[in-house]
Amino acid sequence: MKKRAASTGVPPEDDSGTASDAGRGSGTGTGTGSDSGAGAPVCDLLPVAAQAVAGYPRRSGPGNGTLRRGTAHPRRGPGAFRRTRAGWTPWLYLAPALLVLGGLLVYPIYQLGLISFLHYTQAQVSGGEPTTFEGFGNYTTLFADDQFWQVLFATLVFAAACVVSTLAVGCALAVLLTRVRAVPRLALMLAALGAWATPAVTGSTVWLFLFDPDFGPANRVLGIGDHSWTYGRYSAFALVLLEVVWCSFPFVMVTVYAGIRAVPGEVLEAAALDGASQWRIWRSVLAPMLRPILVVVTIQSVIWDFKVFTQIYVMTNGGGIAGQNLVLNVYAYQKAFAASQYSLGSAIGVVMLVILLAVTLVYLRLLRRQGEEL
Repeated sequence: MKKRAASTGVPPEDDSGTASDAGRGSGTGTGTGSDSGAGAPVCDLLPVAAQAVAGYPRRSGPGNGTLRRGTAHPRRGPGAFRRTRAGWTPWLYLAPALLVLGGLLVYPIYQLGLISFLHYTQAQVSGGEPTTFEGFGNYTTLFADDQFWQVLFATLVFAAACVVSTLAVGCALAVLLTRVRAVPRLALMLAALGAWATPAVTGSTVWLFLFDPDFGPANRVLGIGDHSWTYGRYSAFALVLLEVVWCSFPFVMVTVYAGIRAVPGEVLEAAALDGASQWRIWRSVLAPMLRPILVVVTIQSVIWDFKVFTQIYVMTNGGGIAGQNLVLNVYAYQKAFAASQYSLGSAIGVVMLVILLAVTLVYLRLLRRQGEEL
């Protein structure tokens, strides 16, 4: 075998049947089988300096002094471009709505904050006096007013009572909807949606008539004669609270009812078989599973009830006797439009915005600490 290999010029094979590595690339370049450049790129045949001059990128492999084209900067395929374009596609669809919201929300908030730092009264509106910059002077005046703190405290207590009552009534009726038959369920849904669709001015007027001391049927049924519900501070707040809950609970009821219907029936059946009461099923099974929905309805209720205006203004005739039933929204209206102190009314609006943002962020942060996904 070795003699035959020597006579033909082919490198001898080792015991494994492969050609010896010593014979690879050791020829003078005249034979095709022994050329060192057979199968190698042209750039590998150039010296390092020549490759650098020719513009070939350096090979990234270790222990190699040669350079190779196309290994340093891989080209991006069409899939990467499609992924980048797909990432921007949702924002393109949302752009018109974001522009509309920016015009309807961001710009008014900007104007509200700007006016709160100016001296802006009826004289400035009519052009009789120039507008001057007050800085935090309006806020200093507002925080030094004792009536502001009284109204703020009344607003917080009233809003908290409305939120708790609305959630309690809405959740209770949502559970009731899952226990009754189709006809009573439909009747309750229609009645609730009717209350929800009623304008605030109309609903407030109807409730004011129901509790009218002279013609209202409520006093006759209760047997309390000509008692005026809007004269006393607490009775007026209680009457407004009933109207606010009446027009707000349908949202909570419908939303929570939809969430309960999405809970698997096997879970509720297993809890009932374990002997859990209806209250225990709600507290230990339904409430944890409905936590994201309850977060939404709670935040919405806080925002709506904190900004109550129409019910207070209509049912207490602008805030009650000597302003005893004022809330921040009505208080801001009186300062801005009744007293023509637009900058002071804007400062009250900014304070309300900050309070709502703070309450919402704190509530969401507490939920995140408990490990809830929002």
